[in-house]
Amino acid sequence: MAVNVETLDKLERKITLNLPLASIQGEVDSRLKRLARTVKMDGFRPGKVPMSVVQQRYGYSVQYEVLNDKVGEAFSQAANEAQLRVAGQPRITEKDDAPEGEVSFDAVFEVFPEVKIGDLSEAEVERTSAEVTDEAIDKTIDILRKQRRTFAQRAMGSAAEDGDRVSVDFEGKIDGEPFSGGKAEDFQFLIGEGQMLKEFEDAVRGMKVGESKTFPLAFPEDYHGKDVAGKTADFMVTVKNIEAAHLPEVNDQMVKSLGIEDGSVDALRADIKKNLEREVKFRLLARNKQAAMEALLSKAELDLPNASVQSEIERLRDAARADLKQRGIKDADKADIPDDIFRPQAERRVRLGLVVAELVKSQELQAKPEQIKTHIEELSASYEQPEDVVRWYYSDRNRLGEVEAVVIENNVTDYVMSKAKVSDKALSFDELMGQQG
Repeated sequence: MAVNVETLDKLERKITLNLPLASIQGEVDSRLKRLARTVKMDGFRPGKVPMSVVQQRYGYSVQYEVLNDKVGEAFSQAANEAQLRVAGQPRITEKDDAPEGEVSFDAVFEVFPEVKIGDLSEAEVERTSAEVTDEAIDKTIDILRKQRRTFAQRAMGSAAEDGDRVSVDFEGKIDGEPFSGGKAEDFQFLIGEGQMLKEFEDAVRGMKVGESKTFPLAFPEDYHGKDVAGKTADFMVTVKNIEAAHLPEVNDQMVKSLGIEDGSVDALRADIKKNLEREVKFRLLARNKQAAMEALLSKAELDLPNASVQSEIERLRDAARADLKQRGIKDADKADIPDDIFRPQAERRVRLGLVVAELVKSQELQAKPEQIKTHIEELSASYEQPEDVVRWYYSDRNRLGEVEAVVIENNVTDYVMSKAKVSDKALSFDELMGQQG
């Protein structure tokens, strides 16, 4: 039977569903009879409760269930016959003017949009690259050495310098008044590692044990302590103790302590290079993927289904509440977080998902089994027992689905890069890793 689909808006549609009352009543009677065989009520043996009593107790709820099921089935059948791709759940309302012997409902819903992807050869994409240099390997070794450093008392009269661990007493005042968190005794920190504000480190650097100094310190406007952010305090600091750092030598002993079987410095450098190259590869993939997706979106035209956007907003809100709960925020699961906070992100996610799905379908960019296998092996390579990690991925459909999604995104990235106007930009290792200096 032909289904009459009414267009209400760009993506909004309406279908009228007519259901025979006899069919609904027949299903209600059938379910009540099945229920009567097992229902338990005071004063009756199981299976011996009169139908009139079962009808009185359960008739309304069973009728509600049947009606919901029948409407759902009718809507699904009508949407399939009309070849509609429904986005979200329909809004069902009962009509007053149903034909005799029938009950009628209006189903208002949205459909997924037609996605038009323009000429990608006109899109511009910046593709970044980076290499793991000897300097990057040296910096990583320095980090490993610092993680294993020891400290020894400096000789009396020695001045504090970068790398030293100092113990100080300090007190700060703003307009002559103490403030919360502005005072401490025997406070330890490492000079030159950014653990304290620059003015504080600059003041302590060069001081000796027993010396005191007063100095001004301007708190940044974005300082985490809002009571003092943007204000200038006068601090008095006294150095109590100075310890010099001792970094272990880069030798076979240190290498073996890191679990490198070979035990040689060359083996350590090779192992670090391998790990850094893996990290660089994944960071470049993520960066170039984002650039490709932005280029793809710039050439796509589509209307967004509100139902999909609202569903994504709900997911983002649930994630935000879960994060607040993890941080110990009271009643985080009931936090009233407005839709508008998540709307831009939700709209972008929905838009990108629809555009990517269309490109994957039209260009056959689905993930191949060998691609999934290769990606899992790359993810597992950094673990001590990679074969166990591979089995872990393949033992769960959800985990495999996550890998498949990443591979599809990589396929889309490669496709966009092959069609677009690509300009290459080489980044230093530090720029890629977000380091400064």
